[in-house]
Amino acid sequence: MPRTLPVTLKAATITVSLLAGAVPATTATAATATATTIATAAAAPRTDVAAALRALETSFKGRIGAYAIDTATGKTIGYRAGERFALASTFKAVAAGAVLARTTDRELTRKVVHWTAGEVKPNSPETGKHVKDGMTLAELCRAAIIYSDNTAGNMLLKRIGGPQGLTRYFRTLKDPVSRLDRWETELNDWSPKEKRDTTTPAAVARDLRALTTGDALGAKDRSRLIGWLRDNTTGDARIRAGLPTTWIVGDKTGTGGTYGTANDIAVVWPAKDAAPIVMAIYTNRRAADGATDDKVIAQTATVLARGLGRLS
Repeated sequence: MPRTLPVTLKAATITVSLLAGAVPATTATAATATATTIATAAAAPRTDVAAALRALETSFKGRIGAYAIDTATGKTIGYRAGERFALASTFKAVAAGAVLARTTDRELTRKVVHWTAGEVKPNSPETGKHVKDGMTLAELCRAAIIYSDNTAGNMLLKRIGGPQGLTRYFRTLKDPVSRLDRWETELNDWSPKEKRDTTTPAAVARDLRALTTGDALGAKDRSRLIGWLRDNTTGDARIRAGLPTTWIVGDKTGTGGTYGTANDIAVVWPAKDAAPIVMAIYTNRRAADGATDDKVIAQTATVLARGLGRLS
């Protein structure tokens, strides 16, 4: 079950939006009343989310950035959603999307990529076993997402033109913010003053929505990507831990080497046939040597789900 958080401090920067239909001019009074009702309804989750996350930041001694999209209603809710955070390994989900977008089915399953022992990076549990025989592009995508294999991530980047190639792909998703500048594992050496290798929670959440529920990929590739996200092995203590065990979650984590950087982006189905929620949660400590805290991400996921009205 999700955890309960205290709501004790005043609101911080927060955004909530609702989609409403057009109202004829002849019903201006009704429109005003409707707008007032919507604003009043939105105010409670906005205040609750802001207060809860501000309180959580205080105890965490760090910064939380979060953004969630309810694709069933169009409602969004965010906290520090426009601030830059380190991408860390969350880039791998988008890199896999870029590979899928520009690779045929035949290439994906039959083209074998090779690398040298010298190219194997730390935390490469799959690619480290296949220096001699290599792996297909599909296998590399899977390893990069479900194991966060760093060498696999670099091989995907090579396929799309390096870090700059991924930045260009972000732009095709109508994301003018996100950027990748370095390879694994150097990109994890981040500080709050860095713009390199960063995104914002709002930008990356929209990217993930485009890749998993939009038309950025064809249906077959969309299904592949969602399958890899659902099979992820690194996120059990993060967004998944903050939501009911009956909900279906597909996610990609990211963990940096400085400032306790810990992230998770996810597509979440409250029920099997329900329209999904897209979440992006990014965290870092104030201290350069601060430790990561998975519970903060889990608790933030709970707060977001409640703010969207999906949890009581």
